[in-house]
Amino acid sequence: MKLGFSKNLMYKETDSFHRRLIFITAIFLLLAMVCFARLFQKQVLEHKSYLAMAKNQYFTQKDIPAKRGKIFAKEGVTTVSELGAKNKGLFPLATDIQEYQILAVPKNIKNREDTALKLSAILGMSKDEIFAQINNNKPYIPPLAKHLNKDKADQVAALNITGVLTATEQDRYYPEGSLAAHILGFVNFEGQGNYGLEGFYNDELKGFIGNLLAEKDTKGRFISIEGETAAQNGTDLVLTIDHNIQYMVEEKLKEGIKQYGAEGGTIIVQNPKTGAILAMASQPSFDPNQFNQVPQEQQNVFSNPAIASSWEPGSVFKPIVMAAALDTGTVEPDTQGVFSNMTTVQGYEIHTAQDKAFGRETMTQVLENSDNVAMVWVSEKLGKDNLYKYVRDFGFGDASGIDLQGEAKGEVSDLKQWRDINRATISFGQGIAVTPVQLISAISTIANGGKLMKPYIVDKMVRYDGKEIITEPKQVRQVIKEETAQKLTAMLVSVVAKGHGKKAGVEGYKIAGKTGTAQIPNSSGGYEEKAHIGSFAGFFPADNPQISILVKFIKPKNVEWAESSAAPVFGQLADWLISYYQIPPTPPASL
Repeated sequence: MKLGFSKNLMYKETDSFHRRLIFITAIFLLLAMVCFARLFQKQVLEHKSYLAMAKNQYFTQKDIPAKRGKIFAKEGVTTVSELGAKNKGLFPLATDIQEYQILAVPKNIKNREDTALKLSAILGMSKDEIFAQINNNKPYIPPLAKHLNKDKADQVAALNITGVLTATEQDRYYPEGSLAAHILGFVNFEGQGNYGLEGFYNDELKGFIGNLLAEKDTKGRFISIEGETAAQNGTDLVLTIDHNIQYMVEEKLKEGIKQYGAEGGTIIVQNPKTGAILAMASQPSFDPNQFNQVPQEQQNVFSNPAIASSWEPGSVFKPIVMAAALDTGTVEPDTQGVFSNMTTVQGYEIHTAQDKAFGRETMTQVLENSDNVAMVWVSEKLGKDNLYKYVRDFGFGDASGIDLQGEAKGEVSDLKQWRDINRATISFGQGIAVTPVQLISAISTIANGGKLMKPYIVDKMVRYDGKEIITEPKQVRQVIKEETAQKLTAMLVSVVAKGHGKKAGVEGYKIAGKTGTAQIPNSSGGYEEKAHIGSFAGFFPADNPQISILVKFIKPKNVEWAESSAAPVFGQLADWLISYYQIPPTPPASL
């Protein structure tokens, strides 16, 4: 018997094998295509991403912090000719110092209770407070402590605790504490300037951070520098402020507040020829090194009253009104009138300060006697249109543009809202609100031959590359004629020699100025009883004015008039400044 396979069966098995082979081949091809696609995606489409990830294992990028610009006052300017000196001598008012912070990586700390105990003895924190922060497995927590000196940082480093380390930080430091605090402002813990110069010039002071790209080894140590963008340090500021004058002004302000029982006050010293501020101080004040310790409800102390607080100035405003009357030819210094103790405007009675009738007076005597009734008469002759124009031309109702953060505009009602009573009360400094910097600038305008100068406090900026940007004095406008300024100056000299400004005088010198004893409006209308703001504004020497000063005391308790508070402090400062700048006395023939 003969055995063998059927041809049909062989054909069927071969066909099945071929189908399986094709199927397997297709699967392999499909897998190959998927692999190729993934490789294409990884090696081509996502090449940059994976290259960056690889680089991150071997390269690191680190920010390079910029140093904040320093702020300097001038020091050692001792003669009038040196008032504009650019590099006479510099005293740092704001700078950066290196301090330390304590960092912790909780997951790396082995004995957390022991660590908390040891750190508490150095950091002045309780053990429980530290333990609460490190008792976890986090890779990062906020610094345990900041703003430490090197001694404390070294003590922590000496503990050699795994997971606890020190790091340097740059902190803003004000060497003189509260001196010039309102001028400076402060830098907060996020590195941003607030108030004063720190706020106004924040962008210039902070500079620009740089960065460093470096290759590192497996332990994170730098092997080589691949690229670097240098940090651009902040711009330094050199102020018009004289350190010695600023110190004396602050001392006299504090003494005056204590002596007269005042709630606060402001003094500004200005160069009337340029508008440069030589000193600016207000109380209450603060220490910018400890700004964070000022309670929330007291943080209005950060605002600079010299530029941000306005008040109804009272009689110290009368020279402005008289300037308008003289400049328009409405009156002359020897123009006379007969004035009672009171007058009536639109049904409102206006009295002289002591309800005294001065009778026949020249315009010079009107200022000497500070006669409210006579000033109403002057304003009536002048007219509200002219009065409004000159008030605005002197800069009231507009920000002066001084380079400090937080300036207010004061308050001057629109001319359309003026009635006769508004015109009348403004003539003796009521119904209008002004800031100290506006008032000193207006008084300096009279001293400067009628030219209103823009007040400024930065004399020059020194950039990181050494380039100096010098502030040039800027004339805002010619407010009154030079002849008018000379006439008014002579009248104000008479106020100091014969009127209520006697205590502002300095023997052997012509001092021009005016007192102001201003009532304080209350929220319910009218004015507070037995409360006032006393001020004196003036300049010297009258024949060639070099210095303007405004002195202002808020609610002095034991004096009734500004001639007994602000005027004598003005006189003390004038006497000291005359000596400091070695200003020669007025020739006897001119006195």
